[in-house]
Amino acid sequence: MKVAIVGASGAVGQEFLRVLDERNFPLDELVLFGSSRSAGRKYTFRGKQIEVKLLQHNDDFKGVDIAFTSAGAGTTKEFCETITKHGAVLIDNSSAYRMDADVPLVVPEVNPEDALNRPRNVIANPNCTTIQMVVALKAIENLSHIKRVHVATYQAASGAGAAAMDELYEQYRQVLANEPVTVEKFAYQLAFNLIPQIDVFTDNGYTKEEMKMFNETRKIMHSDIQVSAMCVRVPALRSHSESIWVETERPISPEEAREAFAKGEGLVLMDNPEKKEYPMPLFLAGKDPVYVGRIRKDLANENGLTFWIVGDQIKKGAALNAVQIAEYLIKVGNVK
Repeated sequence: MKVAIVGASGAVGQEFLRVLDERNFPLDELVLFGSSRSAGRKYTFRGKQIEVKLLQHNDDFKGVDIAFTSAGAGTTKEFCETITKHGAVLIDNSSAYRMDADVPLVVPEVNPEDALNRPRNVIANPNCTTIQMVVALKAIENLSHIKRVHVATYQAASGAGAAAMDELYEQYRQVLANEPVTVEKFAYQLAFNLIPQIDVFTDNGYTKEEMKMFNETRKIMHSDIQVSAMCVRVPALRSHSESIWVETERPISPEEAREAFAKGEGLVLMDNPEKKEYPMPLFLAGKDPVYVGRIRKDLANENGLTFWIVGDQIKKGAALNAVQIAEYLIKVGNVK
């Protein structure tokens, strides 16, 4: 098994290295690719140093079985044919092909079989906020069909990359030192603030991030589910949080929901209000599952239920989800 990582020096690329190692992923050879800025850097994987190669239009992907890409939609579109022409399965972490009809959009806990039908040998990794939400929604959908979802997201700085995390640290330091605040990665200062915009606005007043949650959820769940999202950047470092309201075809009690979440694949129930136990991003960075708490009836809707989830968006929201897709393909013998 020969595996490639494209975008190896980025936050998600580095997470790929950690996840592959943590999960003892069955590979014989690992090759790393990057831009001219990162080419030549060396990273240690399983005791061996690997040098990042410059991503080029050549035959470097000959013999590669699985290629994980996290270098932006533009790079994916430019190099897709180069990566796949010798038979490699491309598992892409960008938005390049997520909504293309001939590219499966996969969350292994929800729709793993979709990964088997890939005409272009490309599989898309969904948006991080969508991934953790549908893992939780799947447990409820198994009880009763979900008609509507309202979701407010509280997205950490790391969703904008490693440099954004560094900027948040620096902003806090600058504010406390009474220095001018550096603002480069976000539209405004994030330290001591909230920014109710992630990605650019579309014609309907929703941002692209919010529309991703609408469109991707329907594709992944093969459902007519209606999703209305409000995505907010918050001054947490890592792990996204979401407050979710669902309307189901029949009423679901909090007790029934708790049992479903407790048994749900990829979920951990953390719901004990009396002891102030509920998911919080500060304590769940670096964890694999999606954590669920604050489960209760929606007071405004007889068929409504509301709950709170937290997941590490660099891990489950990106690298881990992609690696789980690859593990599924290997398990069912669906790699070239």
